[in-house]
Amino acid sequence: MQTPTTTLDGRYSDAAATPVPWAEAVGILETAEIFWLSTVRAEGGPHVTPLIAIWMDDALWFVTGAREQKARNLARQPRVAVTTGCNAYAQGLDIVLEGAATIERDPAVLQRLADRFAEKCGWHFTVSDGTLVGDGDPPTEVYEVRPAVAHGFSRGTAGQTRWTF
Repeated sequence: MQTPTTTLDGRYSDAAATPVPWAEAVGILETAEIFWLSTVRAEGGPHVTPLIAIWMDDALWFVTGAREQKARNLARQPRVAVTTGCNAYAQGLDIVLEGAATIERDPAVLQRLADRFAEKCGWHFTVSDGTLVGDGDPPTEVYEVRPAVAHGFSRGTAGQTRWTF
């Protein structure tokens, strides 16, 4: 596991807040069921969409068809923000990852991801020509987001942790 530099931003944190350890954030990334991907449209406007993703090897991985809006956006501008967390006001931790989404084509990595998607959500993929293919579906590209920076927003005792990689 990566060991990022961890800081607490006192401007947005209660006096009693402490930085959240990266290991705690990783635990949330590993178990989260839904993530929100933010990309940029051709005209510059935002595009936000929910997706299922896998945290593996210090990166977040997701799939999308080449004709989907997010894939078209990523072809022009690979920088993204990906969020996950909770909708409770007084408890929990929200996480924002910032980085660039890159396409992965290595068959060994793709197979490991196919196995993880099957375990996590019952999606069954086969590896074919650098893509993942579902039952009767067109091939999907696999994207990796290796965070450059991440933010954790603690609820309850409000705190804003920044992890820099």
